[in-house]
Amino acid sequence: MAVTKKRWTNTTWRVWLVVAAMGLGTIVVTLRLAQLQIIDHSEYAAEARLTHISEVTLNDRRGALLDRSGYPLAASQTAYNVMVERDNWTDPATAAAAAQQLSEATGVPAQDMLRIVATVNVFEVPVAKNIDYSKAVAVRDLALPGVRLLESPQRVYPEGNIAAQLLGYVGQDNTGLTGLESDLNSVLGGAEGSLTYERDGLGREIAVGDRVETPPEPGANVVLTIDRYIQRLAEQELDSAIKAHQASGGTIIIVQPRTGEVLAMASRPTFDITKPDLSSDSVLALFRNRAITDAYEPGSVFKLFTTAAALDQGLVNPGTSWYDSGEVDFGDWTIRNWDNSANGEQTVQDILTKSLNTGAAWLSSVCGPDVFYDYVSRFGFGASTASGLSGEVDGTVRSPVSDPANWASVDMATNAFGQGLSATPLQVAMALAAIANGGTLMKPQFVKQIVGPLDTQTIAPESIRQVMSPETSRTLLDMMGVVADNASKSLLDVQGYRVGGKSGTANIADPNGGYKPDTYISSYAGVAPLDNPQIAVLVKIDEPKDVPWGTVVAAPAFDHIAEQVLAYLKVPPTEPVAVSNLGNNDEG
Repeated sequence: MAVTKKRWTNTTWRVWLVVAAMGLGTIVVTLRLAQLQIIDHSEYAAEARLTHISEVTLNDRRGALLDRSGYPLAASQTAYNVMVERDNWTDPATAAAAAQQLSEATGVPAQDMLRIVATVNVFEVPVAKNIDYSKAVAVRDLALPGVRLLESPQRVYPEGNIAAQLLGYVGQDNTGLTGLESDLNSVLGGAEGSLTYERDGLGREIAVGDRVETPPEPGANVVLTIDRYIQRLAEQELDSAIKAHQASGGTIIIVQPRTGEVLAMASRPTFDITKPDLSSDSVLALFRNRAITDAYEPGSVFKLFTTAAALDQGLVNPGTSWYDSGEVDFGDWTIRNWDNSANGEQTVQDILTKSLNTGAAWLSSVCGPDVFYDYVSRFGFGASTASGLSGEVDGTVRSPVSDPANWASVDMATNAFGQGLSATPLQVAMALAAIANGGTLMKPQFVKQIVGPLDTQTIAPESIRQVMSPETSRTLLDMMGVVADNASKSLLDVQGYRVGGKSGTANIADPNGGYKPDTYISSYAGVAPLDNPQIAVLVKIDEPKDVPWGTVVAAPAFDHIAEQVLAYLKVPPTEPVAVSNLGNNDEG
């Protein structure tokens, strides 16, 4: 049998080309299906779900921030948003008529409503936000098609702007953004709930569709240690001092020494908590709580802590004498007194009373670096107070241990009178409170109770450490009393009570090195009453334009605060009260 060779014809090639094309197409389709159904299945399934399933986060009422007596400083009330379904306003005449009726009920211009609806591409949009109950009733009574009311919690401040930086503010999503509103957000905000439901192509809920709702839980109320009366008084005195001395700002902190509870914390400049402005970085800087974020050189107030170290170690007593030549040399550096005085034979009491820089430097040398910096650390300088407030800084302390390469003996000498180191106002206030509390340093406390839906949690005061002995504390308080007694009565004369304190006038460090010329921070650290201190007060005034002296600028504010707060707390007077001065809190 003969064998013939098979020949490929044009028809055969075309058949096989079609077969190959179909095979390739089958492979491509199969791979694409594998991608859609296997590889990217979860992504496309989620996308498909979103087209007919709506998921909404639910929030219950946010807890209130209350002062120590239970008065609300920040609370939530129910407000309402007016929601419009866009498809119901497609006809210009219908939309205009509905907008006009809503405008009359809510006060929002009709043209603004029409613009909002015309410029969005969603099923439903709010045309009026945070209206009150009476306006909401007026909207409801209109019964307009495609218009509904949606509850929207609104933060209100019954006491106005007091403690704005400490309290902080809440964003539009009902979440705390700054201050205690942010730090306590998990407590105040409660637990979120959720609502999941099926919707049609226009975004409307399907009446017979699946619907799953997990209800939210309300937030807890938080009782603060802040007292609204004392807080307002502190802010008023701070504003008065700033105005009187044309200062750029300042801080006042009032602490209860035995517990560490902060009764007031006021800083300037501040912001309007009822209508926060978020327009620029310079405005946002006003939200900063300067009492914990801005470290400064404390100046002569720090002589209290230097003296405490020497007293507690038994190295000196108030009557120990030394010779003041007016200057102390440390190589290329010379330390002089603030008034360039040379006082001759002096006592340790004179160091505080006359605020002698040379004397403070001498005390630090008597202690030596190990002892001196140990007490600096014990008082809490160079480390956070663990207040729980976000943004708190540590301050800076350079010591032979922390920076051996750059530390020199002149550093300890200047540190002794509050220069060359920095601290926050809260650190200084708590260290002052330790002196008033028998030498025990307390943790600053801002929260007294957390009152939840089911239970109440009480926050107990917390001691950090025993800085010095109670005997040293008593001796130093008596020395502070002598310092206060030597101040001019026109500046410091708390009627009915003996008080103690120390002023400070500090240079302001220049970020580029050295100090800013003719620019100071004036401060006064005081306790009252002296025999059984109920309050420790730090008054700090930034950059006064007239005079820099702490006794002149800051002491009068302490005077007014002590006199009024002690009366408010019903602390019995311990000194005779001059009848002519009764009720006069404006002297000085």
